[in-house]
Amino acid sequence: MPSNGFQVVDADAHVVETLRTWDYMDGPEAQFRPNLLLSQESPPKRYWQVDGKIRGLQPQSLSEMELEERSRRSGKNIVTPQAAREMDDVELRLRDMDRLGIDIQVLHNTLWIEQVTERPEIERAMCRSWNRWLGEIWKQGQGRLRWSCVPPWMSLDAAVEEMNFAKENGAVAVTMRPIEGNRTMIDPYFYPILEEAVRLDLAIVVHIANANPGIVDVMRSPYDPGTAFGLFRIPTVAACHALMMSEIPTRFPELRWGFIEASAGWVPWIITEAKNRYNGAGRRFPDNVLSEYNIYVTCQTDDDIPYIIQCAGEDNIVIGTDYGHFDPSSEVDAISVFREMSGMSEVAMRKILSDNPKALYGLE
Repeated sequence: MPSNGFQVVDADAHVVETLRTWDYMDGPEAQFRPNLLLSQESPPKRYWQVDGKIRGLQPQSLSEMELEERSRRSGKNIVTPQAAREMDDVELRLRDMDRLGIDIQVLHNTLWIEQVTERPEIERAMCRSWNRWLGEIWKQGQGRLRWSCVPPWMSLDAAVEEMNFAKENGAVAVTMRPIEGNRTMIDPYFYPILEEAVRLDLAIVVHIANANPGIVDVMRSPYDPGTAFGLFRIPTVAACHALMMSEIPTRFPELRWGFIEASAGWVPWIITEAKNRYNGAGRRFPDNVLSEYNIYVTCQTDDDIPYIIQCAGEDNIVIGTDYGHFDPSSEVDAISVFREMSGMSEVAMRKILSDNPKALYGLE
């Protein structure tokens, strides 16, 4: 394990689902197992098929040479072993964390960036299998691989059951999307889940995503190479603003929130927008809204982190590598790059690398 003088926590790492992820779908649930389809594109891509419909892209199995070339073009290292990304070899994942100076990773899903099905029974089966897969990974992870539960949002009783299983098997958070079907995440429909999260001491993690098929269909354009920005990142930013404006932080004052993989450059803007609306309504705005409302945000090394700290304080910013993915947020060397950045105190660095993510995820 790395020796940093303190534990370094990667607040945003991933597992990449494979056909093995669904091995826990047995009995009647086995009929709902997702399949992988190979497209006719050049080069071909692999898509998940759920209930006869295409539901998401599985990240490509790129060679180390291909990953190195992508890293060169992006200026960010994204080279990771496939067996570590897909959790075929948990020991390899731990060794790679050692190489990167990471003590603990908090693992998030890859597939649930969009809605995976309209059928509650299929959602329950898929979430149950995914959570048990992660529970087994945690058991092999020597306490270093924690994770965020995926609940079946269309079945709240089953969601509570999954949260309890997850808590008992290494989970530290519950994944929530900014838009869940036809509801935004602040809808009172979700209050039973928030209540259970408080009882179990689990954070709510809002990872970039969009589970409203209508919005996805409208915004996904072949003419816009930056479609993912509007589809997934902007809803996450808007959800943070909506949370600040809602009754939720005062109704559930102990609940911790993480906004993951949307960078943090927007944080000063959102704080200003919310403050102006509070003032206009004659409401008191918190002196430090992130701290008072238990809101944490992942930064990236290309953010102006000293400025963000100046506006938002240093106690609610965390950092992640996006380990396992190959998109603009990915930088497996983020921890070491962050350590070399200027303009921050050693105290602020330790908070962002260790103290803050531990507070977010309830880690000791």
